Amino acid sequence: MNTGQEHNQLEDLQHEAEHTRPPKRGGAVMGYLVVLFGAAFLLLLMSYFMQQRTNREAMDDLQQTSSSAVQSLENLIAERDALKRQVSGLEEQVADLESELEAAKSDITVWMGRTEDNYGIIDALDSLNHVRALYNKHRNQEARAYIAGLEQIEGVDVTEYYLQIYVNRGSGAAEWLETYNPLEAWRQLKEWLE
Repeated sequence: MNTGQEHNQLEDLQHEAEHTRPPKRGGAVMGYLVVLFGAAFLLLLMSYFMQQRTNREAMDDLQQTSSSAVQSLENLIAERDALKRQVSGLEEQVADLESELEAAKSDITVWMGRTEDNYGIIDALDSLNHVRALYNKHRNQEARAYIAGLEQIEGVDVTEYYLQIYVNRGSGAAEWLETYNPLEAWRQLKEWLE
């Protein structure tokens, strides 16, 4: 029986072998592919999140740089405006100083003219006194020679010119001119000596 049983068992095994399917390898390959796709998906997902993080950091850096640039621009604009105000103030100061300079030049010109006139007046009064002294001493010939030697500009007696300026300056003191008028005294002396 042993042989019969063995035979039956062999038949059963053969029957079973014929009717049972060998395990499919396609399921293992499919699982392997699913694992590979899952891993690839996870890698892509990680890459995406890393890229997002990098982009966010870059965006933050750009925003900081942009904020710094805006702040720098605002500072430059404020500095430019301050410099414009300063330039405007300096231009006003320059204009004021130029007007003061012109006034000072005018004053100097007037002063120089008066100083020159004053020297001319002093010389004219000196000439008047010199001629009067010669006339009073009856040295008429010397007085005429002195008058002839006095400076004349374009036919105008310089002594008479400066005496006229002297009298015009003293025109506010009419009482003084009534007492003594040097211009009239000069003209009278010249007339007496002719």
